[in-house]
Amino acid sequence: MGFWKNLFSGNDSSVSDQRSKFRSVSNSIHNSVPNCDGEILFSSDRDLDLYELEELCDSVGWSRRPIRKVRIAIEHSFVVVTMWHKKGSFKRLIGFARATSDHAFNATVWDVVVHPEFQGRGLGKELMREVIYLLRKEDISNISLFADGHVVTFYQQLGFSPDPEGIKGMFWYPPS
Repeated sequence: MGFWKNLFSGNDSSVSDQRSKFRSVSNSIHNSVPNCDGEILFSSDRDLDLYELEELCDSVGWSRRPIRKVRIAIEHSFVVVTMWHKKGSFKRLIGFARATSDHAFNATVWDVVVHPEFQGRGLGKELMREVIYLLRKEDISNISLFADGHVVTFYQQLGFSPDPEGIKGMFWYPPS
């Protein structure tokens, strides 16, 4: 619960109020990425190469989605965060996450992905912290997500709870 109290109280000194188009992660995270002789950068700029995003999704085995629909999903997202590995003048997309929202109370995080070469180094946590920071900055207090079984522990470490207070999600799908 301490993680959420810090977010809600605004006392998290590790979060900067000044964000630019690209921002570098802390040196402690950067130094934990082996063979990373460049920088790790975050951006909330929605203007990205969707084919590069598709390659990132392919790298973790996600099924292909129509590019035109991915473009629409990004355009209609409340928050978009990309993570980049920069070496010299070359930038490579290594992480992505987005969230939709009612712009008042609730948001749902979608499409969290980190390239396998960069997993297990704390970068996924930094990516999620950036998403949460941007949502909290907009005074969104209820943040939800859907997680595959093998990543539930990852999200629990960030303060997410499966079925908090016994609330059960329900889904409607078109008949097949």
